[in-house]
Amino acid sequence: MASHPIDANSSASHEAAERNLIIHSIIQERINHEDTDRIKRYVDDLEQGLRKIRTFAQGVSVFGSARIPDDNKYILLAEQLGFLLAQNGHAVITGGGPSIMQAANKGAYEAGGRSIGLNITLPHEQHLNPYVTDSITFHHFFARKVMLTFASKVYVFFPGGFGTLDEFTEILCLIQEKKMPKMPMFLIGKSFWKPLDRFFESKLQKSFHTINPADRKLYKITDDITDVVKAANKIGHPSIYDNLYNDTTKHT
Repeated sequence: MASHPIDANSSASHEAAERNLIIHSIIQERINHEDTDRIKRYVDDLEQGLRKIRTFAQGVSVFGSARIPDDNKYILLAEQLGFLLAQNGHAVITGGGPSIMQAANKGAYEAGGRSIGLNITLPHEQHLNPYVTDSITFHHFFARKVMLTFASKVYVFFPGGFGTLDEFTEILCLIQEKKMPKMPMFLIGKSFWKPLDRFFESKLQKSFHTINPADRKLYKITDDITDVVKAANKIGHPSIYDNLYNDTTKHT
């Protein structure tokens, strides 16, 4: 009797259908209306973010404190950086708030560039600054961080607090674990960031061996903002259709 070849596509479709049925059953049994509403809010945040960032080529995300006073030297540096990036045709993306974020947006805005603010609803201090050409307001931090990461080809971290450290270490971890492509990361301000780097070296690398020496080469500490512009220029201007994160077979 002749054997019949197995239809791989049909088999895969059958397995997918079975898996979806199982997931649906679990949802029906274990997720209540509040959970369902929460999931929908998460999806809404991610969907609106993707729709917006798909309208421009990947830019440069600038992170930093919302609390540094206007007369601080890093405010001027952030503004100068935003201006230079826009002059070179790069979109400048921030969290949309005041201080460092506003300064970077202001520089890009005054240079006539694309100045994007990915804002977050908070009970205090976070209001969209007036120097953005495009904006989105998120309800969830994680969705906002996904978009700040996904929208960019270069990451810049000015001095900041817990939020800035969270954003820095999360992207650093994703690159370290090869969950996203290796992208240029700059920490602006040697006097601010060097103590943290020394902690990484003395405690994480040498005392507890929780990181490798190469991990500390994933970022560059500098006082020279032109380093950022050079890195962005080297990458160029990827189209929205050539997003650097689209290869899901390598970065999942």
